[in-house]
Amino acid sequence: MNWKALLEAETRSTYSVTERLLALVNDGDLPWKPATGRNWMTMGQLLMHITQSCGMCFRGFVTGDWGMPEGKEVSELTPEEQLPPAEKLPTIESVAEAKRLLGEDRQVALEMLAACGEEELANKPAPAPWDPTAVVLGHRLLQMVEHLKQHKGQLFYYLKLQGKSVNTGDLWGM
Repeated sequence: MNWKALLEAETRSTYSVTERLLALVNDGDLPWKPATGRNWMTMGQLLMHITQSCGMCFRGFVTGDWGMPEGKEVSELTPEEQLPPAEKLPTIESVAEAKRLLGEDRQVALEMLAACGEEELANKPAPAPWDPTAVVLGHRLLQMVEHLKQHKGQLFYYLKLQGKSVNTGDLWGM
């Protein structure tokens, strides 16, 4: 298996489709969230989360830098600090900010991937702060692309629930 080629193709494709969906969001949509159920993110919170779903985690796995405050480790966080309820999540201030941050996150992901060799991707154990299982680095990075894909799908359904004109082709970049 060629981890590098797989990860680069999946990363580029996922960011591209996510950017196209993001282009359908307006600043007025940011406070919106589904009317039924509970613990939903607002559109603004979802966009903020999307901009931190992949590249930031690539950096954590590749370099060990998880962006924690000085002297604090991810493993020292409480479960609620690691996975807070929706109402405590940060939000984006504008769609323009979301676009900029998503572009920066993509750049980080691609830079981190470029810094990895095939041997490292295939063999380096990469435990996660939330899962100490020693999964190989390539698999962990693929999981982070899947994380972004999951939230891209959530954005698609948020748009659909808002009555925006989206279809299966928009979800898959067709």
